[in-house]
Amino acid sequence: MEIAAAGAVDELYRSDWGRILATLIRLFGDFDVAEEAAQEAFAAAVERWNASGVPEHPRAWIIQTARHKAIDRIRRRASLEEKLPFYAALSSTVVEAPELERDEIPDDRLRLIFTCCHPALAPEVQVALTLRTLTGLDTEEIARAFLVPAATMAQRLVRAKRKIRDAAIPYTIPGKADMRERLDAVLTVIYLVFSEGYAATRGVPLVRTDFCAEAIRLGRLVRELVAPRPAPEATALLALMLLHDSRRDARLDSAGDLIVLEEQDRARWDRRQIAEALPLVEEGLRGGPTPFALQAAIAALHCEAASAAETDWPQIVRLYERLEAMQPSPVVTLNRAVAVAMVAGPRRALALIETIAAELDGYHLLHASRADLLRRAGDREEAVKSYERALALVTNESERRYLARRLTEL
Repeated sequence: MEIAAAGAVDELYRSDWGRILATLIRLFGDFDVAEEAAQEAFAAAVERWNASGVPEHPRAWIIQTARHKAIDRIRRRASLEEKLPFYAALSSTVVEAPELERDEIPDDRLRLIFTCCHPALAPEVQVALTLRTLTGLDTEEIARAFLVPAATMAQRLVRAKRKIRDAAIPYTIPGKADMRERLDAVLTVIYLVFSEGYAATRGVPLVRTDFCAEAIRLGRLVRELVAPRPAPEATALLALMLLHDSRRDARLDSAGDLIVLEEQDRARWDRRQIAEALPLVEEGLRGGPTPFALQAAIAALHCEAASAAETDWPQIVRLYERLEAMQPSPVVTLNRAVAVAMVAGPRRALALIETIAAELDGYHLLHASRADLLRRAGDREEAVKSYERALALVTNESERRYLARRLTEL
């Protein structure tokens, strides 16, 4: 019973943390209160469910328990005594479990994204705050994604949550006039949620299908919100996610180990999903060569090729060059280097990687890419060092096993 309860709590945390937290933030308007109450409710669930079993509607149980814990926390705050009648009314409201389980309820997660992406917040924290609340990643993991120290990211998040509370930023999806102002940040958040599902930062599974599906759902929803003339970037992002997700079943073997793009069985790619995405790529490009449109075009070239050898690598290099000019980033340069290696050989790519090595020294994929290029160039000794450095940095077990296998092969 104890193992079953702990497993149910862990699974619920992984699948529904963002939905639960978004609901609590809507109810209480305070990120810290909502997060602390949710964590307490999950801790209580381990003990209670061990004794009484997993409830029929576990997410509803967590939300209801967290509501009560949040109200208790607020009651203990002397400075908020004047708000007690309002919160007392909340505590007496009984939410039926089926209502909380329905998919038709107002989308609190999308409200959360638009709230966190309010222009009153600094651009560098809009995306980080949303990623923190929506995915449940801890501050250190988000800091790693943004290549900043954990202490710096923690300060940014604290200031952002305080500003939302003190400025009473409304927890709503804005009207269409204001939506465009926040759209770029919202789309970036959605893509980062997808990216976390596509290659999970931590844990055993490489792919979090729940995150990928949720990001695609949100991408469709945002595209519909800006209808009847969908923003090209929203269309391009949806196409990009569909194309990446189409390769999901081919990215892992039966043991859950990573299979890199050039070794994947392309017969396992989801051709129906690719067929849906390709017209969206063209539609996104008609709005101009925006960052998501260029990335979607690159993904389309991969999905249209019968094999890695038949891929139009020169065109991919040109697209990465345009993307790099538009949105300079060492990660974009790293991806361009991988494409350059397919056109001009590993030595040219290694020279390009050296220009960004200092900026991405803490990024395991830089060292993994360098190791692979060194291996292909015949420099086994340096390849071993780079694989060892990548292994020291990687936090996902599937990627770790892949890198360890490559190292053993040398």
